[in-house]
Amino acid sequence: MTLSTTIPRTFLDLLERAGRDGQPILLDGAMGTQLMEVGLLFGDPPELWNVLADKQAKVRAVHRGYLDAGSDVILTNTFGGNPFRLKMHNLHDRVFELNKAGAELARAEAGDRVVAGDIGPSGEILQPTGTLTYADAVEGFRAQAQGLAAGGVDLFWIETMSDLREVQAAVEGARLAAPHLPIVVTMTFDTRGFTMMGVSPAEAITELVKLDLAAIGGNCGNGPDELEAVIYAMRMVRQDIPLVAKSNAGMPKMINGKATYDASPAVMAEAARRLRAFGATLIGACCGSTPAHIRAMKSALFDQPPLDPATLTLTVPLARRRASNSDRRERRSRREV
Repeated sequence: MTLSTTIPRTFLDLLERAGRDGQPILLDGAMGTQLMEVGLLFGDPPELWNVLADKQAKVRAVHRGYLDAGSDVILTNTFGGNPFRLKMHNLHDRVFELNKAGAELARAEAGDRVVAGDIGPSGEILQPTGTLTYADAVEGFRAQAQGLAAGGVDLFWIETMSDLREVQAAVEGARLAAPHLPIVVTMTFDTRGFTMMGVSPAEAITELVKLDLAAIGGNCGNGPDELEAVIYAMRMVRQDIPLVAKSNAGMPKMINGKATYDASPAVMAEAARRLRAFGATLIGACCGSTPAHIRAMKSALFDQPPLDPATLTLTVPLARRRASNSDRRERRSRREV
């Protein structure tokens, strides 16, 4: 019997059972690219579909596809549901409504499965580099989290982050809205093993554990190979934290004006086994993935024997900071003395 058939709805109970039984937790896959397959136009806000009578069934069908594939946890259709992103579509005054509706749609499909309230980045840069103040960021994420909590989510899932201060603001806002709900945070390490803001996996987990999170990890990025190095690096720093791996289904390629991802279900299934061996407990997929990917990953994780990490080699090197010109000159001068 797999975890999916008898899971409790409480996320912390699910984590406890996974730790006790040594079994992974299966997450869901992409939402946005799945909605594009059924009519969402590139650049349009998928969160609006949560309240459109002729679109709600399509959002629920994506959730149902992942649940039928075996997902233990599904994420709400609210990735861009903060006021900063919604303002681009003149929807910033509907934050509570859109997030509450997104949570209710997922809750209606999930039954006893776990529903995570998806919170993505603001799309802005915090001061002093950018213009967004920390206080405004906290308030924006609080408003989003309040809607998600009202819609019945079991936890908050803060993902695709690149700035540790923005993570802190999102966590603070979520706790202001619903201090009783657990929080998971994942960052995206798509810039030579670092986030866009220069955070390494080791630095990320070192700082994120201070926020009392239920789980930490990586998502999105440039495919599962990249995420293997992220999980490996995080596990080297902390062995006591549940790690999350939610990779894109490979890299997108434009074919006939449409982004097509190149990792097949079989490729993602083998990646799931490798990510588990490197230390991930919560495993799913991100952009470009489908229920077929999740179904194959479930079979690989639960029906095949686990891989021995001692037999595996990383295919992407660990993140290393490049020495500055002054550092290189100093080393060179020491060699010449």
